[in-house]
Amino acid sequence: MLTNTKHLKGFTIRSADGEMGTVEQFYFDDETWAIRYLVVETGGWLGGKQVLVSPISIISIDWADRRLNVALTMDQVKNSPDIDTQKPVSRQHEAEYFGYYGYPYYWEGPNLWGPAFSPFGMVKLKTDSAEEVASSLHRATMDSHLRSTAAVIGYHMGAVDGEIGHLDGFILDDDNWSVPYIEVATRNWWPGKKVLISPAWIESVSWTDSKVYMGLTREAIQTGPEYDESKPITRAYENLLYFHYGRPPYWISDKEHRAAFTTSGV
Repeated sequence: MLTNTKHLKGFTIRSADGEMGTVEQFYFDDETWAIRYLVVETGGWLGGKQVLVSPISIISIDWADRRLNVALTMDQVKNSPDIDTQKPVSRQHEAEYFGYYGYPYYWEGPNLWGPAFSPFGMVKLKTDSAEEVASSLHRATMDSHLRSTAAVIGYHMGAVDGEIGHLDGFILDDDNWSVPYIEVATRNWWPGKKVLISPAWIESVSWTDSKVYMGLTREAIQTGPEYDESKPITRAYENLLYFHYGRPPYWISDKEHRAAFTTSGV
């Protein structure tokens, strides 16, 4: 299911033996656009400390009760590697985190989640081998590509012919925790209108200038399907979105997309 990450803020995180806190924000991977961690505000039981929870730990999502159930214990979280969420999370920090929980690295493998297609597939690959953990720590020398959703919201969005608005949110696919869309607010030009843009349509991001450059024109965005946060994102809406921008949907191949357009005479 596709949902705005804003809707998950404030969700309770329930462990095997109690409630450990609430969702504050997220860390996403700026290369693959996948949510890698939830930042959890623990409240009083850890002195207000924020901790990271990987989607790998999530068992289920209870939308009615606004709760995420995780396969963790309070002691596990209490004794997990100390990561300062107010500072950039390094790859070494991630390696220590994954080593502590015994999960294989998401950055080692051909899929969105390394050896698996989703974080749930990583659970079956869990390993507690000290030798494997030590070997993984030794290999973890590359840079991390994590970005805070809270820090990136508000970035200016640039079309090929000028600015168009600012980044206002992230759409999450809770099947694999990817970010198939970002939410763009264009109210500086067209009051109240919001649109969705695929990260695949982004040409570059200037992290120093806080600006995202899209390979779309302002006119295309202006006339694009409007996004209403209060309504579910249906496949019909997604089809309309991709048809408008003339881009292949992420759920079909480029070859299938070209064949469909040829058959329809477009």
